[in-house]
Amino acid sequence: MALDAGAQAYPNRVIRMIVPFSIGGGTDVTARIVSQKLSEYLGVSVIVDNLPGAGAMMGTELAAKAAPDGYTLITVAGEHSINPSLQTKVPYDAVRDFAPVSQLISGQYFLSTHPSVPVKSVKEFIALAKSRPGQLAYGSTGNGSLTHIGNVLLQDMTGTKLVHVPYKGGGPAAIALMSGEIDILISATSAVMTQVKSGRLRAIAVTGRKRLPDLPQIPTIAESGVRGYEVTGWYMVLAPAGTPREIIDKLHTEIARAVHDPAVKERFASLGTEPVGSSPEEAGAFLRAEIEKWTRVVKASGARPG
Repeated sequence: MALDAGAQAYPNRVIRMIVPFSIGGGTDVTARIVSQKLSEYLGVSVIVDNLPGAGAMMGTELAAKAAPDGYTLITVAGEHSINPSLQTKVPYDAVRDFAPVSQLISGQYFLSTHPSVPVKSVKEFIALAKSRPGQLAYGSTGNGSLTHIGNVLLQDMTGTKLVHVPYKGGGPAAIALMSGEIDILISATSAVMTQVKSGRLRAIAVTGRKRLPDLPQIPTIAESGVRGYEVTGWYMVLAPAGTPREIIDKLHTEIARAVHDPAVKERFASLGTEPVGSSPEEAGAFLRAEIEKWTRVVKASGARPG
């Protein structure tokens, strides 16, 4: 009875939404859009707390150890499914220590260069990289991130060798690319859409299975000559394991409502992403499948954290 009463009273104070990356990246942008709507629907503030570090593991560990009362949540991305097989020591279990709430959106990434880099296609970039092995630098949102492993996979499939420069999130990585500090970057469309449309970054391809409706002139990496290459992104809300099911269900209902709100859908579409709002069971099955997939990729590519 006490549990039911507590669940029915939920929420009655501020909810903390941890984002294990810095401000300005795809995870942060998505979490803020959804958290704003959740605040409206739940009647309490949902505050985004950026805690970057250790390949997203620092903030994720804090979420895993938080009280399972629905007042600490976390928005994770593909890194959550990569770290178990890539990192030598993960201070939590990516599945057992969390209760899936809902997948927020699905999306993909841009393969972008600084406008001064003399390439306008994937084919040209591969040729340049092969002519200068170990000289061109690529950025990522951190060791073990999808932007890191996605580039490792690209190098593995094209026989190129680049220098990895990790950052604490998509925002700092995009700034580094715009300043010419690095030569190329795989970044979430939601993080750099404005820069691509303004010409401050040159997107030479997208990483998914199909082109973006908003920018149909940009080809996929697969159709640019790297057959079979595909990296898609996603963001998901998790709660600490043990969070009451009544709370999980309430959060899922409001999150699904939020991501399918017409204004939010339009905002996501402008960023090259699509709303999902899956059930806790669907989110959990998706997460386990992603962990299995990236375990195979990491093993096959020989990727390492650094």
